[in-house]
Amino acid sequence: MNTARKPYPSDISDEEWSLIVPYLLLMKEDAEQRHHDLRDLLNGLRYMIRYGIAWRTMPNDLPPWTAVYQQSRRWMEAGCFEAVVHDLRAVLRLAAGKQAEPTTAIIDSRTLRSTPESGSRAGYDGAKRKNGSKLHMAVDTLGHLLALHVTPANRDDRGEVGPLTEAIQQATDGSVELAWADQGYTGSKAAKAAEEQDITLEIVRLPRAKRGFVLLPRRWIVERSFAWATRCRRLVKDYERCASTLAAMHTIAGFMLKNAASLLCQSA
Repeated sequence: MNTARKPYPSDISDEEWSLIVPYLLLMKEDAEQRHHDLRDLLNGLRYMIRYGIAWRTMPNDLPPWTAVYQQSRRWMEAGCFEAVVHDLRAVLRLAAGKQAEPTTAIIDSRTLRSTPESGSRAGYDGAKRKNGSKLHMAVDTLGHLLALHVTPANRDDRGEVGPLTEAIQQATDGSVELAWADQGYTGSKAAKAAEEQDITLEIVRLPRAKRGFVLLPRRWIVERSFAWATRCRRLVKDYERCASTLAAMHTIAGFMLKNAASLLCQSA
């Protein structure tokens, strides 16, 4: 760890770094053109996501924002963070006594308000009364990320079942057989789209005698994952010009907030 500065709470731990660094080496560690330590660059990215700062306001004791931004873009475009999440999910499932690949998923969407940066691709969600983007996400029964993508907020959830279930099967080698969803996914269109990917879509309905807040079985798992993401200030609204960047930052938050590497080391 760089000892020239005091560590930030968002800095990656030694245990996490030892597991993640192999995924981030797009070139040799001693490459001549490297001017900044990879760990410092990753800490800069984590700081930005956790505390919601603009790129240009990167603290002076971290690498320059241009270096952090450029390296972050390289990692995102190479799919490094998706690979980290995929492998950590499999190992943590095995440590919990489950199969490496899940057979069940939980899907849902979350609407994020737009900002001047993301407004050009925003849509209006009449149900949530928000103008912004919609994050469609799938997790396993432990809350580990399986797949996600971003659309304008006016997209119907039912219409995104096909792309989401296809991404689920790609991430799990086709192991998922059942997906739970809320009543926003009712109808033959969503069920047929899931069936085309060999997934049975099961709707978890509210009890008829509902009175006040009711915790829905199974469905709360994906809601908890959304709640974890809101601990990162950068993810509370859609501050990104590109939808792919917003999706990548949610992927990064998936192993930032749950301290997956630390849990793995404890179970080893």
